[in-house]
Amino acid sequence: MTLQWAAVASFLYAEIGFILILCLPFIPPQRWQKIFMFPLWGKIATYWNKAFLTIIVLLIVLFLDAVREVKKYSISHGLEKSSSSNPSAYEHVQMKLFRAQRNLYISGFSLFLWLVLRRLVTLITQLAKELGIKGVLKIQADSNNEAAKKYMEENERLKQALEKTGKGDEQMTDTENKKLMENVEKLKTELKKTSDALSKAHDEVTTMKKQSESLSKEYDRLLKEHTQLQEILAKSEKKKDL
Repeated sequence: MTLQWAAVASFLYAEIGFILILCLPFIPPQRWQKIFMFPLWGKIATYWNKAFLTIIVLLIVLFLDAVREVKKYSISHGLEKSSSSNPSAYEHVQMKLFRAQRNLYISGFSLFLWLVLRRLVTLITQLAKELGIKGVLKIQADSNNEAAKKYMEENERLKQALEKTGKGDEQMTDTENKKLMENVEKLKTELKKTSDALSKAHDEVTTMKKQSESLSKEYDRLLKEHTQLQEILAKSEKKKDL
């Protein structure tokens, strides 16, 4: 096995081991989320997408190369089998075909498991977030249920207290109604007084308005008489001067 295929095989074994570890039932998704949230992963996250795409491209190239090799040696294997003149050459081609098929399976499964691993990690992180939200909602629901129970107990206590103190409340309401009636009567008398005072003030305003109108008319009349007298006086002075 050459160096590149040894690296692909070791990568495949690492993928299988990591997927098996992720599938262990006693490790919860929240623990994996904490592991994925390490500061080291945060630094590597910027280069993660580039590395993911680079590995995919490399695995696709190796897979296509393995497909090409399988087709090549399959044709050669058919020719050597039909001729069957040189058994050593036939065994050599068969060995090459076996290696090409092995490389095809290694590269294909590595590519497939690499995609599965990426999807599995994203699903685990999403599941951890959903479980966290579910836990918060459960805590809120429990607190709301406890508060509702407390309110129901307080309502029951208040109902019992009201039933016990119902008679006393009736007496208190009667006294309060009497006080309210007295206050209403006082307000009525005060309102009547203020309405009477307002009507008197209105009458006084109307009389003063009439007086002011009469005074203004009298002032106009006196002003006209004054102007007439001034004109007569001016005419008499002119006659004297002549």
